[in-house]
Amino acid sequence: MTVNPKIEEAGFRPASRIGAVGVSKILQIGAKAAAMKREGLPIIILGAGEPDFDTPDNVKDAAKAAIDAGDTKYTALDGTPALKKAVVEKFRRENGVDYEIDEVTVATGAKQILFNAFMASLDHGDQVIIPTPYWTSYSDIVEICGGVSVLVSCDAEAGFRLQAEQLEQAITPKTRWVLLNSPSNPSGAAYALQDYRPLLDVLLRHPHVWLMVDDMYEHIVYDDFKFVTPVALEPALKQRTLTINGVSKAYAMTGWRIGYAGGPKALIKAMAVIQSQATSCPSSISQAAALEALNGPQELLKERRESFQKRRDFVVSRLNEIDGLSCRTPKGAFYTFASCAGVLGKKTPKGNTINTDADFTDYLLQEAHVAVVPGSAFGLSPFFRISYATSEAELMEALDRISRACAELR
Repeated sequence: MTVNPKIEEAGFRPASRIGAVGVSKILQIGAKAAAMKREGLPIIILGAGEPDFDTPDNVKDAAKAAIDAGDTKYTALDGTPALKKAVVEKFRRENGVDYEIDEVTVATGAKQILFNAFMASLDHGDQVIIPTPYWTSYSDIVEICGGVSVLVSCDAEAGFRLQAEQLEQAITPKTRWVLLNSPSNPSGAAYALQDYRPLLDVLLRHPHVWLMVDDMYEHIVYDDFKFVTPVALEPALKQRTLTINGVSKAYAMTGWRIGYAGGPKALIKAMAVIQSQATSCPSSISQAAALEALNGPQELLKERRESFQKRRDFVVSRLNEIDGLSCRTPKGAFYTFASCAGVLGKKTPKGNTINTDADFTDYLLQEAHVAVVPGSAFGLSPFFRISYATSEAELMEALDRISRACAELR
């Protein structure tokens, strides 16, 4: 068979919608570190955004029971009635928010919830306000869906939280959504009642702007911090708010891929249209597991939160002892977002200058064999993110290596 040379020469042409979108920097660093580890180097990877705990036994047992019972067929498009009811009860029990069954959606992870919502609501050029530092998938999904990401820098002095004045200034007639994540990936910053209130007052003055909140780290908060979700504070915003959550982080179920959300019926219905032409229903087995996670014993959440807090305290303390680094104490999630401003301009033992946070994290990977993620990947420099969702022994060794690597800079 003869191949048309023009076709062969042309090769693959990617769609323009993904022209500026690449694979996550976090995944790129993780893949590079994993490859170095396979080569025999003693790499410690502190980039993973998932708990090191196992999925609870009762959840695994529920999945096995579902398999044995033959619950292996297609389910309702955006969640089984039983799981949707459990989500409704979860919102009522833990957040004081009342949703009806048809105001709830379940998808293959919270990332699909985000994608469905933006695909269902954004027209070309619509704007989405995203505070930085931010989880990079937010802006990439917005761009794929035809929207424009309006990134608003939130510095350390403000606790990495969006301020009311910044929100007011960022809103335009084209603003469709503002997206808030609390506790935050990557900074661990969290919005208490008094932090949310001024932002909600701004939104009340701009009825064309909808609010999307990512509460995925709700159960991983520390000290005396009281988690709250915006709709519980301002019911008047309920009809233009999508509240996103899932089982991935709290229940160590990242691979099960179940996210859920509550929002206005019209939006939930539109999101179902998108899901119907993408994945259709989430995994029936994963939904059975998520049902048990939400309805089953919750004591394990407290135990694991206490373990994370112990690790947080250790990592923050060690980072603040290292010359050139400084780290705020995060209120939640399982990340630290430390400044490396104090090492910029210094030279490595090989004579290379550390000009950026990416230079610094590359130096740590190559010379200290510790993989962390630069703040530039999250839209704010010069910082770097450590995930402390790993063993205490690995954290101790990693911080020792980082300390030695920084001491060798001149």
